[in-house]
Amino acid sequence: MKKYHFLSIVIGSMVVLLLSFTNPSHHTAANPVSYEKFGNIAIAVVKADYPEQPVTDYEYLGRKKISAMEEQDSFRFIVKENGKEKVIEVKVNHHTKDDKFLSLHVEEAKKQP
Repeated sequence: MKKYHFLSIVIGSMVVLLLSFTNPSHHTAANPVSYEKFGNIAIAVVKADYPEQPVTDYEYLGRKKISAMEEQDSFRFIVKENGKEKVIEVKVNHHTKDDKFLSLHVEEAKKQP
């Protein structure tokens, strides 16, 4: 019984140590806004616009600064509709400081190689 208890303590300590090295909060002074929240919004919109159509690919295109108070995250989705692939681009604008959603733009784009 003591052997298993000791082993769980060692494994637990290793996990905590590993997480402390991989946690990005200690690498920078400012906590960067994650694009995950806006990616989830983009996915929900694409699924609503193309119900029952499979999304075969997803790509985060990056973030650009629109103004001192506004940024834009861009996403690209490949949706298969009636056997044909469509490229859908979603741009989500949000406040720089407080991570609040501002607006969303969805458009069908030309397929990129």
